[in-house]
Amino acid sequence: MSESKSTECVVIGAGPGGYVAAIRLAQLGKKTVVVERDRLGGVCLNWGCIPSKSLIHAANLYESIQHAEEFGIEVEGVSLDFARFMGRKNDVVGRLTGGIGHLLKKNGVEHVVGEARFSGSRSLEITGSDGSTSRLEFESCLIAVGSRSIEIPGFAFDGKRVHSSRSVLDLEERPDSMVVIGGGVIGLELGTVFRKLGTEVTVIEMMPQLLPGTDPDLVKVVQRELKKRKVGIHLEARATGWTEKAGKATLQATGKKGDFEVETDVVLVSVGRRPNTENLGLEQAGVQVDDRGFIAVDSSQQTSMAGIHAIGDCVAGPLLAHRASKEGEIAAERMAGHPAVYDVKSMPAAVFTDPEIATVGLTEVGAREAGIEIQVGQFPFAASGRALSVGHPEGFVKVIADPEGLLLGAGIVGAEASELIGEMALAIEMGAYLEDIELTVHTHPTLSEGMMEAAAAAAKRAIHIVNE
Repeated sequence: MSESKSTECVVIGAGPGGYVAAIRLAQLGKKTVVVERDRLGGVCLNWGCIPSKSLIHAANLYESIQHAEEFGIEVEGVSLDFARFMGRKNDVVGRLTGGIGHLLKKNGVEHVVGEARFSGSRSLEITGSDGSTSRLEFESCLIAVGSRSIEIPGFAFDGKRVHSSRSVLDLEERPDSMVVIGGGVIGLELGTVFRKLGTEVTVIEMMPQLLPGTDPDLVKVVQRELKKRKVGIHLEARATGWTEKAGKATLQATGKKGDFEVETDVVLVSVGRRPNTENLGLEQAGVQVDDRGFIAVDSSQQTSMAGIHAIGDCVAGPLLAHRASKEGEIAAERMAGHPAVYDVKSMPAAVFTDPEIATVGLTEVGAREAGIEIQVGQFPFAASGRALSVGHPEGFVKVIADPEGLLLGAGIVGAEASELIGEMALAIEMGAYLEDIELTVHTHPTLSEGMMEAAAAAAKRAIHIVNE
């Protein structure tokens, strides 16, 4: 072991939770080291949220241009340069990850490149890329190691035929066909991108609906649009294996109607993610995990070992970058000795399909299953002047409130849903009532008027749709 040093706080992992926590710790006056074995920004910035959204935007633009005649605009000679299409995301990623390095440096956070492993409850062994090792002792530690794609039997990732959500972002040629195993968020987002580029896409999902766990009313709209785009959808089906044949992969699957095969160029496996906790030496630190490898934490993100916290994808819960960031702030405050613990009332989520889905708080299904008395209001974008004018009338806004009108949740399916949900997240956080949303004057004509209209509908005071 080459050297040994100490610090007040160490953060393992520099993803959207880790780097945020490290910066906040430094701002609170703590000497902080962040250890990252790969690139700053983690999966989100390098191989997840940011590059995928860059591709989604570009694919939307490509499709929009092809349908420009609907707006009286004639366009000829539209073509796709796939190398440049994929290359742009790398430019975006580079700018953002470079910015993280700058922020860490300006806030006085020391960045160590290497792989960390606990050697005790207050020490780490760090292995550098050259194989050298060093020891780092700390007063408190934050684990922010993230997660990775799950492999399934018969579909080992090879980066050629079978891809994870990471390797599929580095394809050099647009495939003519693709099978997506798993109809969850990542699978549908990336599958939609390639379908818009002209790839034939087939989705195989084990559950009875796409996007399991999401409000079925919202999912129906997305599924309908996927079918319009001629995406093949097999629900309650399972992929069992594949064989190479005549320059293609022949995928075998079984479903409600028996066995079937799909010929494809590439297979994207997107059936979930597992935490990167198995090689951390957590047993040496006395940190407990559940049977799936997720670290157990309390409301301040502290693990079973005092002084060691954990956040993000390595903790059970929704695997969301913004969740990791907020938990990073919460953990940093506690590690710095601040007694307050944030009470986050709502955690919004978005699916960047076309149309988008965004939710926050309780769903209608969840509330009814829990026996909670609710009132529900919906406003269709087909009744929105703005939605019609921009050519996106599909979808609706749904709000859920208790009998007194206290807002409990909201769901949106439609254009810009990921942007619109912020208003509802703020409303829930502030304890707003339906009347508060109604009384907030929204600019006309905008998609955001749908929030006001849905709230009015829940209270049976709708003007632009019939009250039911």
